[in-house]
Amino acid sequence: MQKNQSNSIKETKNCWWYSFFDTWGPISLTVLLYIGIRHYIAEARYIPSGSMLPGLKVNDRLIVEKLSLRNRAPSRGEIVVFNSPYSFDKKLIADRKKQLPSKFQCSFLTFPLISWIPTLSDRACDAYIKRIIAVGGDRILINGKGEIVLNGRSINEPYVEYFCPSQPRFNLCRPMTTIVPKGHVFVLGDNRANSWDSRFWPAGGFLPQKEIIGKASWRFWPVSRFGKLD
Repeated sequence: MQKNQSNSIKETKNCWWYSFFDTWGPISLTVLLYIGIRHYIAEARYIPSGSMLPGLKVNDRLIVEKLSLRNRAPSRGEIVVFNSPYSFDKKLIADRKKQLPSKFQCSFLTFPLISWIPTLSDRACDAYIKRIIAVGGDRILINGKGEIVLNGRSINEPYVEYFCPSQPRFNLCRPMTTIVPKGHVFVLGDNRANSWDSRFWPAGGFLPQKEIIGKASWRFWPVSRFGKLD
């Protein structure tokens, strides 16, 4: 009698386990696969602002690939997605009223569905997208319009249409001259008249290469503008 009861309990436990695994096993595997692909290979991102106009418009959906920059340094002209300046700019961090979130916390806060809850958001967990203008060792000069002189030579930038206005009274652009330190890059938005980029970050404006998440390589939405990004 006791043996039969013992077998019955084991069968009940096995049935519960199989039922649990059948329900949550595929979901757990899908989540783990998504996290792995997102962390090591590629992820989808959308454009939240007009800082990269006219090439990238608000709500464009992009594929950000992470493999190519693992084996080489980033290059001038590449469009990259990177961690928020609020997570690495020393002056912005010093102004925080709470502890900087960990990478694990940011992964949780930026997970789909959870990231849509405004009360859980943290600016240090955001991601930005800009174009690399200069790399370590480059000397860069930016005039009041947002035009670039790199290592003594003017740059032709056909992707820029919105330079800063010529009237100083209404010009929010910041002229500057600087040399990019090794291990860093200097990034600007294509919309020079409306982009919070290396010109304005309070601790110097240089993006550490280690903060780059990946290279924006393809636009997959809207379908009418599907294609590889130059």
